[in-house]
Parts: sequence; structure tokens; C-alpha cells
Amino acid sequence: MSDNWTEEELKGAVEAYVQMHFDQANGISFVKKQIYSQLAERFGRTEKSFEYRMQNISYVYSLMGREWVSGLKPAKNVGSNNAAVIEKLISEAEGQNFPKVAEFETQVISYKSKKSLSKPDGIKEPAKIYTQVTNYSRDPKVKAWVLKEAAGICESCGSDAPFTTAEGEPFLEVHHLRRLADGGSDTVENAIALCPNCHREMHYGINKSTLVSSMYNKLTRLVVE
Repeated sequence: MSDNWTEEELKGAVEAYVQMHFDQANGISFVKKQIYSQLAERFGRTEKSFEYRMQNISYVYSLMGREWVSGLKPAKNVGSNNAAVIEKLISEAEGQNFPKVAEFETQVISYKSKKSLSKPDGIKEPAKIYTQVTNYSRDPKVKAWVLKEAAGICESCGSDAPFTTAEGEPFLEVHHLRRLADGGSDTVENAIALCPNCHREMHYGINKSTLVSSMYNKLTRLVVE
């Protein structure tokens, strides 16, 4: 993210993106080109520059394990510092405190891309960092019902749970198809039981939108929110 974008410009772009994200999740129509035009007039940049910046924001959403706005394929060249700023602005715009992952993950990706990487010393005694994170009240009966319904079988891939817990239960994770952070409900109509691999893919996989759609077709109890 070059061209010396100010935090005010980034904030304007993020706030517009968050609104589009909300509208998309709630079936409210919008025209992206009109939004780019309004931002361009407000800040004196081209519509194309804001469209590309939105793709950078999509990339940060993907690092957070969240769905991005349709048609705004993530663009990776964000940089760890700008990713951290965008992540902070998303949290502020949505009024939530999310775990800070974008800055760390962009640094990991940057190091992985190097032709050679010497063995790091690491941190012998990692410092504790206390942060405030937004959590949601959940109904334990919903999780219990979904896990009982799955009976130890991943509802996505159909594989057995990968291991048995200390309580003697098959280990599956419960995933909300519409995330609670995006206004989803904590109900059995919005929750599925997944093996850890499928759960991670639902958050970070390149085909996660297709996977989510397939679950609605596969399980009759699910209701699109």
C-alpha cells in the first residue's frame, strides 16, 4: 500500500467497506462504483485506487478468517504495518474488539516468501500482552445438540472425528455459517459440526464460499441468514 495513504483515507475506505459487508450479509443492494466515486470525490483520488484499496481490505478480512465482499478479490500487497492499521479500523468501524492477527500473519507470509531464511532464535520468554476481545453469549444447548446430531462425523467431509477427547467424546468443532461477528444467530439452523481441517477451510480456504453454500444444500435444518 504505497502512495502515502493517510489514516483518514484508510478510515474512509474501511468504513465504506464495512457498510458494504453489512449490506451484503443482510441482502441489501448497493453499487460499488458509486461508493468508489463518492470516496474519490471526498479524498481526491481515483475510483480505481479505492477499488484496489478495497481489495486490500478484503485481504485483511481473509487473514481474520472472515468472508469478504463479493467481487473484491483479496489483493495481497498490503504490508504488515498497513494490515495492522486496517484491522484496527475494521474493529473500530464494527464496534468490536477482534484478536489482532493480520499484522502477525502478513509478517509470516513475508518471511515465508524469502528465498532463504536462517533459523531464528525465537523468544525464550514471550511477554504477556493483555488485550480486550469481544466475545458473544452462546447457548450451550445449541452446541450440545449439533454435536449429538453429528454423532462424531464431520458434517462437511463425512470423516470420523480425528480423535477422542479426555472425556471420551469424539472431537468436532461447532462453526456458525453466518459468523456471530457478522450478526449471525447462535441456533442449530446456523451451526454445523466440523473436523478441525474443514473448520479451518471454512474460515481460510480459497473456496470457503462454495463450501458454505454446499452445507445449506446438504443439511435441511440449516437456514440462510
